[in-house]
Amino acid sequence: MIQPFLKKLLIAFSALALLVYGTIYACADGDWGWSFDSNFTPETFVDKSYSPLFLSTDVFYGIGFDTEHRTRFNSENIKDWSTYLEGKINEKDLTFFLTDSSSTDVADLNIYYKKGKTNKWTEKWNKKFNINDSKVKDFLMFLSDAQFVETYSTQQFDSWNYDETTKPQLLTDRNWIKSIEKKYSDAKDPFLKNRYWFLAIKASFYSDRQVNGVSFFYQTEKSIPKNTLYFRALAYVAGVEYKQKHYAKSNFLYSQVFDKCPTMRVVSAYCFHPQEQKDWKQSLSMAKTDDEKAALWAIQGYYNDDEKAIAEIYKLQPKNQHLDFLLTRLINNQENKIDQSFKDKTVLENKKRTKDSIHKSTINLVNKIAESDKTSKPYLWNVAAGYLETLNGNFKQADKNFDKAESKMPKTPLAINQVRLLRFVNNLSKIDQLNSENEKTILADLSWLYFELPKKPIESFRYENASAWSKNYLAALYHTQKNTVMTEIFNHEFSFYDNEKQLLDMKAFLSKANKTELEKIGTSIYEIKLADINYFQGVKATFENKIPEAIAFIKQSDKLQNTVFYGNPFLGNIKDCHDCDHQAAQKKKYTMLDFLTTIQKMQDNVEKKIDVYNNSLLLGHAFYNITHFGNGRLFYEGSITGSGSTPDFFRDPIRDMITNCSLAKAYYEKAFSASKNNEQKAKTQYMMAKCERNDYYNKRYYSLNLSTWDIQDDKTNFLAWQGFKNIKANYSKTKYYKEIINECGYFKTYVQK
Repeated sequence: MIQPFLKKLLIAFSALALLVYGTIYACADGDWGWSFDSNFTPETFVDKSYSPLFLSTDVFYGIGFDTEHRTRFNSENIKDWSTYLEGKINEKDLTFFLTDSSSTDVADLNIYYKKGKTNKWTEKWNKKFNINDSKVKDFLMFLSDAQFVETYSTQQFDSWNYDETTKPQLLTDRNWIKSIEKKYSDAKDPFLKNRYWFLAIKASFYSDRQVNGVSFFYQTEKSIPKNTLYFRALAYVAGVEYKQKHYAKSNFLYSQVFDKCPTMRVVSAYCFHPQEQKDWKQSLSMAKTDDEKAALWAIQGYYNDDEKAIAEIYKLQPKNQHLDFLLTRLINNQENKIDQSFKDKTVLENKKRTKDSIHKSTINLVNKIAESDKTSKPYLWNVAAGYLETLNGNFKQADKNFDKAESKMPKTPLAINQVRLLRFVNNLSKIDQLNSENEKTILADLSWLYFELPKKPIESFRYENASAWSKNYLAALYHTQKNTVMTEIFNHEFSFYDNEKQLLDMKAFLSKANKTELEKIGTSIYEIKLADINYFQGVKATFENKIPEAIAFIKQSDKLQNTVFYGNPFLGNIKDCHDCDHQAAQKKKYTMLDFLTTIQKMQDNVEKKIDVYNNSLLLGHAFYNITHFGNGRLFYEGSITGSGSTPDFFRDPIRDMITNCSLAKAYYEKAFSASKNNEQKAKTQYMMAKCERNDYYNKRYYSLNLSTWDIQDDKTNFLAWQGFKNIKANYSKTKYYKEIINECGYFKTYVQK
C-alpha cells in the first residue's frame, strides 16, 4: 500500500498535479552525486525523455523533483501556435501571450472583439500585428478561455502543504464548460478543434464534476489525433479514475501515456501506483496488444523488478525502446550492490566479493539478449554484457563484448569514452600483481582518467568512480607486494606520517629522479608534496624545541615558509581571544620562517643571559600561541597534520602535540625566575596558570574524546590553579592583578569565592 499522505495527494490530483514533489523535496536528503558510485552512464545510449527515471537516490535523477508543472509544454505550445498563425505574430510576442502575464491584455482585446470598442491595448498590439486577422482573433479568443481555466489549474501549486483542509477552488459553472464543448463541436479548423477539445477536458478536471470530462473524452476520442494534447487529456482521465478508486484502469492509462508521450514520462511514472498486487494483474489483463503489455511492464520495472520486466518485454518486443532504459537501471542496481571500499581486502578477495554480489540471473539475461542481436540498440547490450563480465571476472569475454559494441555503436564522445572507461576497468581488473609489462596496459588510461578528464569533463559522463576505484585497486596491489610507499601514494592514510621510517621512505621516494611511469603518475596525483613533509617535520621539531632543525626543514618547504601568521605570535594577553589578536594592529607581520629565526635569536639571548626575563616571556608566548589554545594555530595546520576548530578534529599524536603547553610553561618559569619586580612575577604566574588550566582540560576532556554534551554536563568550575593561588597570596597589590580581575571572569570568580 502507498503511504496515506501520498495516497491523498495522488487521488486529489492527476498527471499535472505534482505539488507533492515540493513536499518530498523538502524532506529528502537529495541525490549526493550518483555519478561518483557508478561507471555506467545511462545517458550514453538512452533517449533523454527517460533521464529523470534513471536510477537515483532522489525522487528523480538529476532534477530532484519535477519542477515543470507549468512549463513542460511551453516550447511545444509556442511552436504549434506559431505554425498555425503562419508568422502573423512574432515569436517574442507570442511567447508573451502564451507564457507571461498577458491576462489583462487578452481580456481587453476580447472586449474589443465582443463590443467593437478600441482601448489602449488594441492600439498597442495593432502596431505589432493585425488584431483583426481571423487567425489572430481566433488565437486570442481561445487564449481568453484557456487563461480562465488556468485560474483553477494553477492555484494548486501555490502551497507545498496541500491537504483536505485547504481545498482549491473548483470550477462550478457547467454552462461555461458546455460552451467550450460547443466551441469544439462548431470549430471547422482542425487545429482549433483539437485545442478546444483538450480545453473542455481540462476544464472538467478542475471542476466539481470531473466525471463529465471523462464521459466527454470517451465520446470523442476516436476523432482526435493521437498527439500530445490527446495524451495530456488521457492523463486527466487517469487521474479521475484514480480518484474513483479504479486503480487498475488508472494505472493502465498512465502506462499508455508513459509509452506514447515522452514529454510526460516523468509525470505518468510518478502517478502510476498499483494499490495491491491484484490491481497490477487487472491492469495487465486490460492490455490487448504487445505495445500495451510492454508499456505496463516498463513502468512496473521502474518501481519493482527491472530484471523480470526486461525479460517480459523482450519476449513481447525485442526492439521495444523501454528495454534500453530498464537495462541502465538494472546495471546501476547491480553496481549498487558492490562494496568498492576494499576494506583491507586483497585484490583477489575484493574480486571474489564483487563477483559474488552480482546476480547470475542478471548476467545470463543480459548475455542472452546481447547475443541475440535482436534489440534496437544491440551495442548497448554488448557494452552492458561486457561490463557485467568484468565484474564477474570473465575478462576475455568482456573484451569480446566491447569489440562487438565498438563495431556498431554511434561514435559520439559519450559512447567512445564510455567504452574506453569500461575497457580500462576490465584491463586493470586483469592484473593480480604489477610488473613492468602489465603496467604498460593501463598507463595511457590512467593519465586520461586522472589528468585529462578533470580538465575537460564530458557532460553526464561518469568517470569519478573509476578514478577512485583504480586508486584503491592499485593501492591494494602494492600492499600485497609490501610496497608501503606506493600503497600510501594511491591510498593516502592520515596516520602514515606518524611513523618516522615511513616518512623518511616517502621523502626518499619523492626525491628520487628515476621513477617509473606509474610512479610518476602516482606522484602527480598524490596530495602530499615534498614541501608538505618538510614543513611537517619543521612543525614537529618546533614542538620538540629543536629550533635549528625546524628552521632547516621549514627552509625546504617552498612557499609554505612564507605563510604569514594572522596575529602576532609573540603576543601574550590575559584573555585567549584569537580573533582579537588577529584584528589587533601589528608593527611586524611574521612569516613561519621569521617566527622560527626570531625564536632562535631569543633562545641565544637567554643562553647568553641577555634580558632573560623578556626573552623567556616572549618565548613562552611563542610556544603557547602555536598550541591549540593560542593565536597561531595556523603554524601547525597543514595537509599532514590536518585542521580543525577543536582538538577532536585531529588524530591522537597530533592532538597530544598541539594541546601540550609544557614548553611554554617552562619558559614562563624561566621568566619568573628572572623577574625583577612583582609586576613581572604576577604576569608570569598568571601565564603559568593558563598552562595549568589547559593541562587540566587536556587530561579531563580532550584526551578522552568526550563530546560537547559531556563537557557541558560537567559541573566542575573555578579550580584553584597554583598560579592563581600564588597571585592572590603574593601579588594582589600589583597593577597586573587588577587587570586580571577586570578581564578574567574566571579569576575574579575564584577570588570572590
